[in-house]
Amino acid sequence: MSQELYARLQKQLDQYSIGFPATASGVELEILRKLFPEKDAELFTRLSPRLESPAEVAARLGQKADDLARQMDDMAERGLLFRKRGPEGARYAAIPFIHGLFEFQLKDLDPELAGLMERYAQEKNFDRAMQTSAAAFLRPIPVQRAVPVEHHVASHEDAAEILRQAGQIVLAQCICRKQKQTIGKGCGKVMEACFMFGSMGQYYLDRGMGRKITLEEGLEVLKNAAEAGLVTQPGTAQNPAGMCNCCGDCCGVLISLKKHPRPASMVFSNHYAELNRDLCSGCELCLERCQMDAFTMAEDGLAQLNPERCIGCGLCVTTCPGEALMLQAKEARQEPPQTSAEQMRFMASRRGLI
Repeated sequence: MSQELYARLQKQLDQYSIGFPATASGVELEILRKLFPEKDAELFTRLSPRLESPAEVAARLGQKADDLARQMDDMAERGLLFRKRGPEGARYAAIPFIHGLFEFQLKDLDPELAGLMERYAQEKNFDRAMQTSAAAFLRPIPVQRAVPVEHHVASHEDAAEILRQAGQIVLAQCICRKQKQTIGKGCGKVMEACFMFGSMGQYYLDRGMGRKITLEEGLEVLKNAAEAGLVTQPGTAQNPAGMCNCCGDCCGVLISLKKHPRPASMVFSNHYAELNRDLCSGCELCLERCQMDAFTMAEDGLAQLNPERCIGCGLCVTTCPGEALMLQAKEARQEPPQTSAEQMRFMASRRGLI
């Protein structure tokens, strides 16, 4: 029963978000056993991503609402369900593995789980899932000073404007950098760098996984992230549930994209960097700043840019001493889905599930 139960759970999670693919090693089942007691795994498989009250679930499953309410709230406190509180009580939903189960272990990430995640991240099936879904999951947007002032930038491509429109801003640690740090492979970059908004932000607050900050504090986080060479990536929605500041050393999305021969073709980005070699001094700073290894040094001692590797973040542009780099807008612009719910449908479409 146990093996069949966790295999069912894995298949369910593989239908959500970027997926949770099976592997030959079975490490994904080890992760699920680590997270879910059998009783909780069984209940999770009978839930969906649609928010439901314990009474609604009880009526559907033929169980006692009070018992389910206690179990579901306990699961939400352990990061196994999403919970949204309201005037009529709490409602709960099944969640993806990413963003969801993994990120919600922020307070409880131990060396065992961090090690299991490291093994899982090495699996080819995981890489394929990340690469296929990257564009629908997170989208790199230009660092603040990279876009020429004469170019209009949509509000959903302006990190500062996303913060201004978010209302409540919650700042949390980066689960990717924390996972690497836990296994002794930390990059040393700033840990508190992920923003959560709306009901997702409130869930983080309720569980003590983040803290409420002001707009001014959020703008300072963005400034420091850009200086540290972090790629700003909101969710692929015009009104995202969160926005990350990612490094190529730890971020699962960027690490998988970096392995792809043409990262530019895999991301949801409306910009690209353009290099004027006549202005290049050969300082090699762009090689350090680029998270996708888009730059190499040519035999003449000047930088050369592979546009198929550029994801349009602009980190190279803002620090080029000779102003040899500019960020350009693509002619064919993409509009992200309006809401996180529409983002999930877009992701399912990218994966061929609908």
